[in-house]
Amino acid sequence: MTQSPRRVLVLGSTGSIGTNTLAVIEHLHRANLGRFEVAGLAAGRQGEMLGRQAATWGPSHVALADTDADASSMPAEVTVLRGPDAACEMIEAAARPGDLVVAAMVGAAGIPAVLAAIERGCDIALANKETLVAAGALVMPRIQTRGVRLIPVDSEHSAIAQCLRSGRGPEEIRRLVLTASGGPFRTWSATRLRSATVAEALDHPTWKMGEKVTIDSASLMNKALEVIEAHWLFGLEADRIDVVVHPPSIVHSFVEFVDGSVLAQLGPPDMRTPIQYALTWPARVDGCSRRLDFSRLSSLEFEPVDETRFPAPALAREVIRAGGTAGAIFNRANEIAVEAFLAGRLPFSEIPSLVAATLERVPATPVSDLADVLAAGEAAARVASERLGAPTPSTACLADRESASHPLK
Repeated sequence: MTQSPRRVLVLGSTGSIGTNTLAVIEHLHRANLGRFEVAGLAAGRQGEMLGRQAATWGPSHVALADTDADASSMPAEVTVLRGPDAACEMIEAAARPGDLVVAAMVGAAGIPAVLAAIERGCDIALANKETLVAAGALVMPRIQTRGVRLIPVDSEHSAIAQCLRSGRGPEEIRRLVLTASGGPFRTWSATRLRSATVAEALDHPTWKMGEKVTIDSASLMNKALEVIEAHWLFGLEADRIDVVVHPPSIVHSFVEFVDGSVLAQLGPPDMRTPIQYALTWPARVDGCSRRLDFSRLSSLEFEPVDETRFPAPALAREVIRAGGTAGAIFNRANEIAVEAFLAGRLPFSEIPSLVAATLERVPATPVSDLADVLAAGEAAARVASERLGAPTPSTACLADRESASHPLK
């Protein structure tokens, strides 16, 4: 009996993760290693690119957050949904129980669509850090209630999930160790960091990503977000999640077990590997990623995080301990800080300072629904913007920062 294709909906299809997801699906089809039906695509404002994707993959529905984006290249038979709620509307119209939703929208704008997909009974391939950072208290209980799978796509969390397949539960884990490349400023002094330019911050030595994620990598805010995300994904408290700097980005993360054993997942820095693992889970098939050449792997370099120059991971542990809406406050303050840095209104070294000041000013409160998360984010945006002397930006400010396709992260 021929197995039916797995239906996939890609949120953030014109960004780096989205385009690489479609490239992996193309590889799997070409190699006859799996069949996937692309049922829906969602993007921020790149209507022309979305139209080309729709012409290639034939989804029934697409979603464009920007109501003014040019969608003239869209095939006539595709239903186009527009506006800030378009991704949620697409999930309601096109998703079926058992579908796989690749959640790769940038920023907190992706949270409602992920929640809608869970309610529809869809499995989630999660590449959006903010979903768990800001709304983990909502997402994880709903994952359990609906009985759907949550498969991490981030290279670090995918590595941990793969290593944990050898264990039996959290009681066997001593700690998780997330690896960080260290970004372009790993060797810079604190004084030099204060004058870092946008161009220098975007010049990542290992990964090719969108603007927001690249800035987060340079400040180690991305690692802070991943610490919080790991707390929700794997159910561990802050003191059992560590970060180590690993410039080659070959070891993607470690798991240390209580008996002293340590497992790690290794591979070249290529996001197609964790994307394919999420698409084909629990099976492994021949991949399109680059291979690790052990003959050229002379050493594996590790060093501790300098939390004086890069305080973001320490802030993340405070967020985990605070609980409630602290993650939403942290996430939104960081979005405001990144936007301000990109606009030339905030020195690079002041990004974590603005986030810390916002956490001090906005009290964390319990989370009972999405309104609590959104309200905390709005309060954080107001406070952070006031400190910058700027108007409060739209919550979609970073959702449209989509990047071009690249085989790396």
